[in-house]
Amino acid sequence: MKNQPLWTQEFLGMSFSNFFQYMAHYSLIATLPVFIMENLQGDEWQAGLAMTFFQIGAVICRPFAGKWIDSYNKRKMAFFSLGMFLIISILYLLANNLPFLLGIRLLHGAVFAIGTTTAATLAVLVLPTQRKGEGIGYFAVFSNLAMVVGPFCGLLIISQYNFFALYCGIVFLAILAFWCGNRKKLSDAIIQPLPKKNSTFKITNFIEPKALSMALIGGFVFFAYAGVLVFIPLYTKMLHLSAYTSIFFAVFASVIVLTRPIIGKIFDRIGANAVIYPCFFFFFAGLLYLSRIEDLKTLLIAGAIIGIGFGGLSPAFQTLAIQNSPRARAGVATATYFFALDVSVGLGSFFLSLTAVQIGYRCMYIATAVLLIFTMILYYLLSRKKNIKSPVHSYQHSSQS
Repeated sequence: MKNQPLWTQEFLGMSFSNFFQYMAHYSLIATLPVFIMENLQGDEWQAGLAMTFFQIGAVICRPFAGKWIDSYNKRKMAFFSLGMFLIISILYLLANNLPFLLGIRLLHGAVFAIGTTTAATLAVLVLPTQRKGEGIGYFAVFSNLAMVVGPFCGLLIISQYNFFALYCGIVFLAILAFWCGNRKKLSDAIIQPLPKKNSTFKITNFIEPKALSMALIGGFVFFAYAGVLVFIPLYTKMLHLSAYTSIFFAVFASVIVLTRPIIGKIFDRIGANAVIYPCFFFFFAGLLYLSRIEDLKTLLIAGAIIGIGFGGLSPAFQTLAIQNSPRARAGVATATYFFALDVSVGLGSFFLSLTAVQIGYRCMYIATAVLLIFTMILYYLLSRKKNIKSPVHSYQHSSQS
């Protein structure tokens, strides 16, 4: 029913809490490589480790996050995870050597996995039943906006001030996330855990086998995406375009936000392949173009092309992973998909940093473009085997990019 309230204080609280967590996350992704190389005298490989350690923490906790949220008081889970996020944010102010920073990143990844999963779960639970799909779609926009605002603000702060100012900003975001996530008392019907059952440990409690094929494809896409996410600040610095890195991220993420509704309609009305194959082409072309940039114009064009390609592929494979799985296990299927993405971004940060050291950034982006060709071929083989069809009205509600 449309008269049921959607923008309640509870829903806005979880949405903004998620936004501030993601904003801090994307700010650090864009700036930590520069901090490691300039302030800690590290190299490209060590800069990549900052993202790798974060992903290790997220990978360890992600499969358990949903189970913990169901098993314990959700209000306490929100208080604990957001409180830990605040403590970890303060620790960034003390990071003066690489091992200590990597330890912080490991803890941050674990807390991020729990905190964002908790916020997403509570946001869904406070939505009215008849408007959950609409609400989930709006909730996703907060993460998309954080992808725009985070790198832009982070890079702007370090260009105008210094890294101490950046870390103070991260602490401020953590305070806002904590306040938004805990300011409104949720009803007992929402926060109370499910009755405990005696059950044996099974890997299928955490992983959905029928979602693995699309999770694998999505993982390869995110492996290539790690080269954009982690190394653009270092690449633009090499090209003397550092002043425009934040604009690149703004264009990249804005294109994702603007094109998602259009791509979603094509997906629903024509089919998955009508989105996936063209988006593979756009992502491939964008990476090749990125390897040849010389000035601001070509940098921003590359960002826009990659935004179309990656912005279409990511939710498409998430939707297919859920579609291929039993309806009752949609949550586990979603967790399986994001677990694959966590692993892939971590591996991408590690191996692409080694690649950049050996052959340079330009050749690294060409190599990731070639990887996408093999990924597209793998998708073609798997989709023919599974006879992939398009789900109805599900693409628009995929929640991550």
